[in-house]
Amino acid sequence: MSIVINAAFDSGNIRVVAIQGDVVDLEIVKDRESDFYQWFHFRVAGARGRTLTLRIVNAGGAAYAFGWPGYRARMSTDRQAWRQVDTSYEDGVLTFVATFDTDMAWFAYFAPYTLDRHDAMVARIAAAPGVAHRELGQSLDGRAIDYLTLGTGPVQVWAYARQHPGESMCEWFMEGLLERLTDASDPVVAGLRERCTFHCIPNMNPDGSFRGHLRTNAAGVNLNREWHAPTPERSPEVLCVRDRMDQTGVTIAIDVHGDEAIPANFIAGYEGIPNWTDEQGARFADFARRWEEATPEFQTKLGYPVSAPGQANLSMSTNQVANRFGAVAMTLEMPFKDHDPNPDAEYGWSPERSKRLAHSWLEVLAGFDL
Repeated sequence: MSIVINAAFDSGNIRVVAIQGDVVDLEIVKDRESDFYQWFHFRVAGARGRTLTLRIVNAGGAAYAFGWPGYRARMSTDRQAWRQVDTSYEDGVLTFVATFDTDMAWFAYFAPYTLDRHDAMVARIAAAPGVAHRELGQSLDGRAIDYLTLGTGPVQVWAYARQHPGESMCEWFMEGLLERLTDASDPVVAGLRERCTFHCIPNMNPDGSFRGHLRTNAAGVNLNREWHAPTPERSPEVLCVRDRMDQTGVTIAIDVHGDEAIPANFIAGYEGIPNWTDEQGARFADFARRWEEATPEFQTKLGYPVSAPGQANLSMSTNQVANRFGAVAMTLEMPFKDHDPNPDAEYGWSPERSKRLAHSWLEVLAGFDL
């Protein structure tokens, strides 16, 4: 039986270059109207009993090629468990080797979070007591920007994810967050829902998610560079969310992302915003310290350089929200690799760990001075 490679499905992305025996050469397809690419997700059929060498030959031109060293691709035979496979990067080629004991197997940059799962999760959460759902707006392809709210308190907490669609760990985080928030038997959650109103957008970029993009929407626009001046033509996804924030206000915000290179979980803040105050900065630092103390899955040593005073990029969500509302805003970055301070050799950073990290964020929030 010959090998067949297929990526014509929700979040799929790969192009076959050549198949020679047990060596398969592949290319990642660029985001539409963009030069960004790095996300891949495809199926291999007809390889039972064989060991294949899969080579992504254009990996060297990817958006964050410096993130490939130390990375390991994910493989699944049931689309539930995604295990790491032997992976190497040399001379611009990402190579992973897999032995097949099933007729089919799937490979991805990280465990995918499909729009079908998104729809099922939104329906489940929206049916929980005390939750309200609203279609806040639509993407350029006409897909819903789903908005879930719960809680009755005056503290306005915003959590939103997948501005960059290839960062699928973000929606796993949001699933964990929403499941914990709707657990009627959880006393931590009960207290939070009395003190806070939660505004949750599980997926801000459904078009890019479906198309198998790394970083952009259907027009090739990076949504996390649109927050200063979103428009209906380029970034309706951001426009509807920012307009709603203007209506509700924002006290605490978390914008959930994934990082290609750094093997750890960390948060980036809003140093350099024009409206910076030392008190606002101290509250961000206090939250990070508390989170590090709460779980071995979070750390503060590794992260991004901070902006100089007055030099923050206000087109980015966290900077714009912190500056616009005086909020304690944060960009959470989770790894495509593993959380090296607390590694898992079989799964690396995973959907399950992403969900548990969301639980710990809520626990830290419960003890924070709101």
